[in-house]
Amino acid sequence: MRRLGGKEVGDAILASLAPKIEELGKKGVVPTLGVLRVGAREDDLAYERGLKKKFESAGCGVKVVELPADVSQEDLDKGFDSLNNADDIHGILVFRPLPKGLSDSYMRSAIKPSKDADCMDIRNMAGILSGDKNAAGPCTAEAVVRLIEHYGIETKGKKAVVVGRSLVIGRPVALMLIARDATVTVCHTKTVDLPGECRNADIIVACCGVAKTIGPDYLREGQIVIDVGMNVDEEGKLCGDVDYDKAYEIAEAVTPVPGGVGSVTTSILLKHVVESCERA
Repeated sequence: MRRLGGKEVGDAILASLAPKIEELGKKGVVPTLGVLRVGAREDDLAYERGLKKKFESAGCGVKVVELPADVSQEDLDKGFDSLNNADDIHGILVFRPLPKGLSDSYMRSAIKPSKDADCMDIRNMAGILSGDKNAAGPCTAEAVVRLIEHYGIETKGKKAVVVGRSLVIGRPVALMLIARDATVTVCHTKTVDLPGECRNADIIVACCGVAKTIGPDYLREGQIVIDVGMNVDEEGKLCGDVDYDKAYEIAEAVTPVPGGVGSVTTSILLKHVVESCERA
């Protein structure tokens, strides 16, 4: 069985960005990400710590605007505007989903295209919808594809099941796999016979946001299992949407949580911010 670690993939991306960051530094410019976080969910905090570490080690910056979980819609939008209108912010990341009662509709329509580091504006999804393999999508979706390509995993003609249908990961990663000639089925937690759908897949992308949903009855030998989930289990430990220990015993290859897709995602995010900074 193979462990598909994300560090190797992320390091390759960072190595390609180093000359660009150095050149910007000579001009006195530091590529900087603006993060908008509402509340203090442990999975959000874990991701934030990881991206801060990666950005700082690469010579880039992160500015966090933290708002309370009971923030009003007006104050949420004002917090977003503070990043959107700042000249020293080259990309914006909003942690979603937002708490119930809050909407990201204003932010999705107002974000400056040059700062849309995570493909928040649906208009920026046009490249993915058109099947452009080079289109920059949401960071996590792009990270899944980059990891698959890095490890030489064949997608042409393969059956892929995406367990999750969000605009952040499920739908875009399905389209990106279709563009790479996979036959894709999009499922979710209410799919009838979800275990059976998963067992029929050559590649499973788990992104439903429910801890350890994908257990041994969802798996068979020879599969590639990509776990996008970031959850906290009953013991307070980070875990994915896949029962990693069981999957490792059965599948051909599986990504760990943490240490898998998430570490590639932060590198893709850094790539988007550096490229935006170059254009600016």
